[in-house]
Amino acid sequence: MGELNFFLGLQVKQTPRGTMISQQKYIKELLKRFEMESSKIIDTPITTATLLDMDEPGSPVNETMYRGIIGSLLYLTTSRPDIVFSAAQRILRYLKGMQDLILYYPLGDNFDLIGYADANYAGYLVDTKSTSGMAHFLGSCLISWGTRKQNPVALSTAEAEYVAAASCCAQLLWIKQ
Repeated sequence: MGELNFFLGLQVKQTPRGTMISQQKYIKELLKRFEMESSKIIDTPITTATLLDMDEPGSPVNETMYRGIIGSLLYLTTSRPDIVFSAAQRILRYLKGMQDLILYYPLGDNFDLIGYADANYAGYLVDTKSTSGMAHFLGSCLISWGTRKQNPVALSTAEAEYVAAASCCAQLLWIKQ
């Protein structure tokens, strides 16, 4: 059979020092499929000043194209955790400039399980709920990440951070099991 090189759109390169996973070819196909090959490149997948709010007037969108982009991006997130929870066209423009990024899993790495959490106090303007974000590492390898709106309405930044930390710890305990 031989060594694994491609698997379901993932390019895999195995070396004596570790394994690298990339989706460069898939990204090029996405840009061509959604006619964004000539789009401008951007440095970040989401703006830092983004505020979550309701789209009351409801701008018209091509639903078929949007669902196609989202479905393709969901698959792409298996190797690109930096694009989760962002606008679809902005992500494609970001990916155009960042096609060469890879996941690298070195052999013989220190395998401590570590989690990081953060919160955005009252970031959702509709109901003033906070947003939690977390990332979990096994050694230097990202193995899990997530972001979600918190269920309780936090009364302070500290409370929002505690809710995020508790969620992160719960996820770490689940991973450990």
